[in-house]
Amino acid sequence: MGFYSDVLFPWGMNWVMSGEEFQKQRHAVLQSVSGKILEIGFGSGLNLPHYPQSVKQLVAVDPNAGMGRYTQQQMLKSDIDVECKVLGGESLPMPNESFDTVVSTWTLCSIKNIEQALLEVKRVLKPGGQFIFLEHGLSPDKKVSRWQHRLNGLQKIIGDGCHLNRDMRQLIGDTGFSDMEIENYYFPNAPRFIGYMYRGIAKK
Repeated sequence: MGFYSDVLFPWGMNWVMSGEEFQKQRHAVLQSVSGKILEIGFGSGLNLPHYPQSVKQLVAVDPNAGMGRYTQQQMLKSDIDVECKVLGGESLPMPNESFDTVVSTWTLCSIKNIEQALLEVKRVLKPGGQFIFLEHGLSPDKKVSRWQHRLNGLQKIIGDGCHLNRDMRQLIGDTGFSDMEIENYYFPNAPRFIGYMYRGIAKK
């Protein structure tokens, strides 16, 4: 971690991800959450206003301590009781089968060991629990994916580890969830190389 990761990146991400279209997307994907919830990649807490009113408590993890100043602002405006932990998704301290729902929005792109993180998601989910995700990743359009591969190295630097070219369908599917539904589309008004979306639910 350094000045960029701790200060500039959190500021920039909070500003960009606060946009109106991002909020619409968050609201749409979070309406089906229920029960005891874990959110990985909590970021600056921008999901909080979009959880259903039935959600009263949330456990949230994020490895970037610099996001704290922004999460505090969101938590002060929310009725949800949030337990925040500064840690990554690859090694969760929670017991097996602890949560009814795990949430991830624009997070899997930047986890270094994504396969291990997905195994952890499955481990902490109760039988029948759901993994709800909204992620960007590899496009099936060869012209777009070619640019995703070309720009991936630069994106990892600018985006603090963010990958453009991860096939989220394959990665989540290979984790062995019992059922998975994914909707793919391009994020409105975004460059296609960074805007191919994977929105879905995987059930344990």
